[in-house]
Amino acid sequence: MTADRRHSPQAAHDELRYLLLAAQREGSRRLGEALRPLGLTPAQAEVLDVLADHQPVTLAALGRLLVCEQGSPSRLVDSLVQRDLVSRVPHAQDKRAVLVELTPTGQALAAQLGEATGRLTATMAEPLSATDIETLTGLLHTLLEGTDVAQTVRNRFPR
Repeated sequence: MTADRRHSPQAAHDELRYLLLAAQREGSRRLGEALRPLGLTPAQAEVLDVLADHQPVTLAALGRLLVCEQGSPSRLVDSLVQRDLVSRVPHAQDKRAVLVELTPTGQALAAQLGEATGRLTATMAEPLSATDIETLTGLLHTLLEGTDVAQTVRNRFPR
C-alpha cells in the first residue's frame, strides 16, 4: 500500500468499517462466552434483559425494544416459554392481546444474566474513561441515525 493510500479518506473509511466489524465480532464472542454457562443465546438473553426492565409487554412492544433481533419475536418467546422462563398472560384491557412476562425461574436467570453481562460490560469498557464512553456512544448514535435500528435503540435507551 502506498503512503498516499494509507492516509487517504478511503483508507480511513475502510479502517473504520473494519474496526466496527472487529468490535462487534469481539463483543459477540465475549457475550457468547458469558452466556454459555447460563444456557442462553444472545437473542434469548436480550429478551430476558428487556423483560427484566419493561414487563409485562405485548409481543409487538417487545419487538420494538429488541436491538439484536429484528422482526417478530414470537418464535424466540416460544423457546423461552418452553423453558419456563417466560409466560404469556391475557391482557386485562384488550382481550385480543397477550402480555409476556418473566416467570419466577426467568426472573432468577435474568438476575444472573444481569450480573454476567454487567461484569462483561465493565471489562470491555475498562480502557475507556467516562468521557470516552459518552463520546463513543454519541458517535455511534450519529452513525446509526436514519436506520431502522436507530429507533429501536432510542426505544430501548431513551435519552
